[in-house]
Amino acid sequence: MNAPIPELTDRMRQVFGLVVDAYLERGIPVGSKAIAPSISLSPASIRGVMQELEELGLLTHPHTSAGRMPTESGLRLFVDGIMQTSLPGAAERLAIEKEMQRTGTIEDALSAATSALSGLSACAGVVLTPKQEMRLKQLGFVPLDSNRALAVLVGMDGNVENRVVNLGPGASTAALAEVANYVNARLVGLTLAEAEGRLRKEIADSREAVDRAAGELVASGLAQWSRDAMQRPVLIVRGQANLLDEAAAADLERVRQLLDELEDRQEIARLLEKAREADGCRIFIGSENRMFALSGSSVIAAPYRDGADRVVGVVGVIGPTRLNYARVVPMVDFTAQALTRWMQ
Repeated sequence: MNAPIPELTDRMRQVFGLVVDAYLERGIPVGSKAIAPSISLSPASIRGVMQELEELGLLTHPHTSAGRMPTESGLRLFVDGIMQTSLPGAAERLAIEKEMQRTGTIEDALSAATSALSGLSACAGVVLTPKQEMRLKQLGFVPLDSNRALAVLVGMDGNVENRVVNLGPGASTAALAEVANYVNARLVGLTLAEAEGRLRKEIADSREAVDRAAGELVASGLAQWSRDAMQRPVLIVRGQANLLDEAAAADLERVRQLLDELEDRQEIARLLEKAREADGCRIFIGSENRMFALSGSSVIAAPYRDGADRVVGVVGVIGPTRLNYARVVPMVDFTAQALTRWMQ
């Protein structure tokens, strides 16, 4: 930040706040005449203050326009020290809670909350879901050649994992098929970690029932799948179409870039992970985050907790830097609190 808030005079802060408010509302550079009715200064005096703010790196102006708009540093100063927020309106709070009340599972509640938040904010809504270990439904192997087989793991939630496994000494495809039959008959419904433990016990207790080499290969595979599942974040994205508003027509390249960035779910998940330790909302503006530097987009995110007061996920929105932060920040915060209450 180029200019801490104490370095701004009251007049500079007033003009700066009016410029930012007008820009966030209209999405276009703001001229002195546009804010003159809201302040007891002449347009000439306002232009002088705008010039001072530009020299401090808080405002800038396009070459084709005499109006000013906030820089990313200016937006950060505004969000951190000037912006005033309040609770979302009663209608907005009701809309978020009503959507969640219609659901039965946590996945449905998260999806509904994200969709409601997306619609109300006119942004893309995102939520990082609690990490849940897959429960086993079916395991199978498809021979590829004498040394390799394709393992196919199906979870109770319908998710399917495919991996190529290398067959070690003694772990024939026929032996793998026998172990798969045992797993499908005895271990369905268990988490992968539980299934691994049971299988290893079977290997130790009854060598005749399960081929040792094939069993060890399957148990190791279940352990690796279990670790991978717990480390892999699950992301829900809703409302990308909201980014294609009327203002987007003037900046289609930026919107196209943002839509491309939204396809990289793992990068978005890593960004949201940074908000897990926040007390409330965290705000990433433009190039403050490498992922959205090209599109010049902002992310507002807040963590939500389970009944044991543990942070289990993050909910938020992604949109242009000209977001109405004063309105959207408390909306994201309220949604995180609503999800926390739902999970109690």
